[in-house]
Amino acid sequence: MPSSPLQRNATLSDWLRENASAPNWTFWGAHASASLHMLAAGSIFAGRVAELAGRSVLLATADQLTAALALIELDGVARRLTLCAPDVAPEHLPAIVADAEADAIVSDRAAPEHERLGVDLRVICSPEIRPTETQPPRPHRSEWILLTSGTTGAPKAVMHSLASLTAAIKPRGGAEAAITWATFYDIRRYGGLQIFLRAVLGGAPLVLSDAKEPVGQFLARLAAHGATHITGTPSHWRRALWSPAAGSIAPRYVRMSGEVADQAIIDNLRAAYPHAKVGHAYASTEAGVGFHVDDEREGFPANFLREPRGGVEIKIEDGSLCVRSPGTATRYLGKGRRAVVADDGFVNTGDMIIMRGERCFFGGRAGGIINVGGSKVHPEEVEAVINRHPDVRLSLVRPKKNPITGSVVIAEVVLAESLVGNGTDARKSEVKGEILALCRENLTQFKVPVAISFVPSLAMTNSGKLARHA
Repeated sequence: MPSSPLQRNATLSDWLRENASAPNWTFWGAHASASLHMLAAGSIFAGRVAELAGRSVLLATADQLTAALALIELDGVARRLTLCAPDVAPEHLPAIVADAEADAIVSDRAAPEHERLGVDLRVICSPEIRPTETQPPRPHRSEWILLTSGTTGAPKAVMHSLASLTAAIKPRGGAEAAITWATFYDIRRYGGLQIFLRAVLGGAPLVLSDAKEPVGQFLARLAAHGATHITGTPSHWRRALWSPAAGSIAPRYVRMSGEVADQAIIDNLRAAYPHAKVGHAYASTEAGVGFHVDDEREGFPANFLREPRGGVEIKIEDGSLCVRSPGTATRYLGKGRRAVVADDGFVNTGDMIIMRGERCFFGGRAGGIINVGGSKVHPEEVEAVINRHPDVRLSLVRPKKNPITGSVVIAEVVLAESLVGNGTDARKSEVKGEILALCRENLTQFKVPVAISFVPSLAMTNSGKLARHA
């Protein structure tokens, strides 16, 4: 198995300096760009990086470009790096600071919520790279702390090493065509961080997103910078395909992760980008990268369960996907947290799997199952059927309390724009009947929605997933 590009390097900064001659090594943010050649001999900390040596640093910048440059500079300098996306609720910050034992905050703004945390050292930086003659010593194998992106409650702090984060990244072949990466994800979450590390270790440019940036504007930037490899959740990609700017990009590779990729979104991406390879991947903050599927079908082949791939083993236990991987997190931080891995080294992901012959399909989270009279309904299984209808953009299946069965299944559906703007009530009624017929043809009766309502939109989380607890 090919070794990771980082096995002989202690830090990202070491890798950068050793490979500073790599061509076109640039990060493009929404408002600025930075050449990593300059960072190899410069700093964004205006002489203050030495103050952060050996500290547990909470990285809490608003701007992704600043965060990207700070991560490269601080790896090996700081004892611990906690990546905090700007959407983390202020009321959760004290618990995060306590769990991470943070004694320094790096930000790009003076934030009142940071001043109230009782952390003595606060360093303000910007994406402006200034030349520096001295490089700080890098004695640490920095611990990288990521926050889970759950939809309810305080996020859990998960500890990784740079080795575990880069376990799935292999050296690029010299004959490969040049890549320009882009991602809808925030690089301070696991999915985005994987793309950031691939760009750094592959010497490739990276186009960063901005949470406040309209989809069409982001797609225009992707086109302007020639993005070839683009990643996001299925919900990200649905929003992109609805945009009038969807045709402005011409990717060679489109990848989805973070949510169930049903056949409808795979087929729609194939139609929109006929020259691209369309794939989807499974990964989680705790388990690391599990596998990727490039056969343009939903689910994954059952032989993945029998044949380890890239050093990763998977199995199904009580219907839940379990992963054993060199990319697994070390542990949770904080008192009273359960272990990340079981005694056999597997992580129980809580993602439910439905077996049909030699194909495995994702059924959603264990905690999201709807109980209908003692029978289990996976919302994502029902949504995958509804989304096949050509006039459906997106759907959300949820329970409704029922005095007889405990719960019944209902669905909220976003229709295609042609029906929203011009569709008659009669046509919408026909579509509702067609959706129900499609469900009855493909689902057991108790899984068929008892009610379907058409809604103008469905909420998304800040991590780009359908908000199931909204």
